[in-house]
Amino acid sequence: MLDLATVTADIARWIETFVEVPHPALGGWAPCPYARQARLNQEYAVQSGHSIPYDLIGLSHAGLGTKKVIVLAYPADQYSPGEFSYLTGYINHLYLQAQDLIALPDHPADPEVVNGVAMNQGTYALLLIQARADLDHKARLIAQKGFYQGWPEAYLQELFRGRQDPRL
Repeated sequence: MLDLATVTADIARWIETFVEVPHPALGGWAPCPYARQARLNQEYAVQSGHSIPYDLIGLSHAGLGTKKVIVLAYPADQYSPGEFSYLTGYINHLYLQAQDLIALPDHPADPEVVNGVAMNQGTYALLLIQARADLDHKARLIAQKGFYQGWPEAYLQELFRGRQDPRL
């Protein structure tokens, strides 16, 4: 079982030192242009995950509350990358989609690399749950400003699988 205080501090440090920091390989953009505001406004919460189906089905009923993003953290060895991705996709399709929610997986053993930049948190298997309409809206806004220019097409196809491609 993970120590929630440690996990929360680790994720906050990752957000502050990587996710919200502009990077030259990403066209001078931060990996997530909305992360700083979410952190400063305390619009995300970190929770220790127990079981993907149990956790996500529970969130599909309870919603996000006052937060814009819920981060569920699991030990990296609790699920293989394939299991993690499959279960997340399955629950997204069967439960979360109907509630306008989406869970985005980040498993340290399934590297996400964009233009040589490793996007993964790297320590925990994470699910980032947020309102799908809000995510799609924000993705369209930054797409119009050129955020995704220069990103590998194969990566973008996977990123937008099951979602509205904001570049269209």
